[in-house]
Amino acid sequence: MPFPFPPRRTWLKALHWSVVPLFIWFLLVQPRDVASWGNWAVKLHSIFGLIFVAMCLTWTVSLIWQGLASRPGPKLRGWARRIHRPLHLTIIWGLFGVALTGFLLGLTASRILFAGTILPIAPPMGLPEANQWVGTLHTVEFYALGVVVGLHAAYHIWRHYRLRDNALRIMAPKALQRFL
Repeated sequence: MPFPFPPRRTWLKALHWSVVPLFIWFLLVQPRDVASWGNWAVKLHSIFGLIFVAMCLTWTVSLIWQGLASRPGPKLRGWARRIHRPLHLTIIWGLFGVALTGFLLGLTASRILFAGTILPIAPPMGLPEANQWVGTLHTVEFYALGVVVGLHAAYHIWRHYRLRDNALRIMAPKALQRFL
């Protein structure tokens, strides 16, 4: 008997809430920060990065294969309804873009970089100027995505309190739903 895979919305909810702490981690902690903590912290940061990228790529593949899972809901009108889809698509494609520029960082590096200390990111081409440009793009892209994610959270909190809809309750883990 094959392993019963959970429904798409169930595993997407788990993916969503698993990405959040890693996203916050990478917003707050830079590689240079963990380097001062020791080699173990650099390795852990790298492992977090590999897990984060794997989750982002899984989300993107799910979007390509089956489309966006969320729907605007009947209470959304006007501007709130119009930004629902673009906001969610921006986040998913933005996460893919962060993974892509991370790959380009490895590709343009002067030495081989490993994701999770085990997986070579790309064959290094030794292009220092391109590496610096891609590094800047990667950083700007990630922090801009952080602003979009902040707007996304504010949007759903606004929906919950202003419209009194169930979007936040639907996305919250079961243990927290009673508090919403």
